[in-house]
Amino acid sequence: MAVAHARAYHQVADEPRVFCDPFAVRILGEPVLSEMEFDLGLDPDLVRERRLFIAARSRFADDTVAAAIARGIDQVVILGAGLDTTACRHVGAGVRFFEVDHPNTQTWKRRRLSEAGITVPASLAFVPIDFENLSLAAGLAGAGLDRSRGAVYIWLGVAVYLTRSSVDGTLRYIASHGKSELVFDYFYPVTSTPNDPTATQLQARANRVAAAGEPWISFFTADEIRDSLLSHSYAHVEDRSATELLMLYGVQTGNRARDSGPHLVYARTA
Repeated sequence: MAVAHARAYHQVADEPRVFCDPFAVRILGEPVLSEMEFDLGLDPDLVRERRLFIAARSRFADDTVAAAIARGIDQVVILGAGLDTTACRHVGAGVRFFEVDHPNTQTWKRRRLSEAGITVPASLAFVPIDFENLSLAAGLAGAGLDRSRGAVYIWLGVAVYLTRSSVDGTLRYIASHGKSELVFDYFYPVTSTPNDPTATQLQARANRVAAAGEPWISFFTADEIRDSLLSHSYAHVEDRSATELLMLYGVQTGNRARDSGPHLVYARTA
């Protein structure tokens, strides 16, 4: 809900608008201008930069999907989809979309879509996976993912909540697909840049999401992520800090350290 709120609020509050999503406000199902509880009392500039990063990572993922479709890729897998609307925005592209998430989350999303009057595209397959009982490989195979053909994997806002072994296992699985592309994000260690004025604010947000039952667990440096990807035979890796990603879309940020906070990665196996 917090990520969906950021995408929706971006549609009405930010200029320039980095990411356009006509479904973002509709699927939210609540007043868009209300403030999220996790943002209360935090530096407004930090909250805005976080919102812009969420918009920018969605824009980058969307651009990656569009470019892959133009090259003939016809499978897109969205891991930890939440209230993502990618499949709704690419209707008629001749592509199959696979949304992976917990069964309860997908039931909630289906209800949101119905209440918002948003039709579930025929090209979208929901892949409900409780990882205590079913593996990612088995779940996607059962949903009809063809691993003999290429695919784009979108994995946003998830890695920080997983153990390092789970992150590594997911990267290994995607690499084993063969001709695959991946867009995902991760967090630098909050304490790795002690001179960054946003470190205290980031820690405050981490404490709040932990109190809500979703603690940040895994942090990585750029070198660690690159080494992990290369060890799994990814052939190409691009890593951008939040500041660098926003600059890509013409958004200027403050004087925060470039390595701090979230990073966005694009990787491919061939």
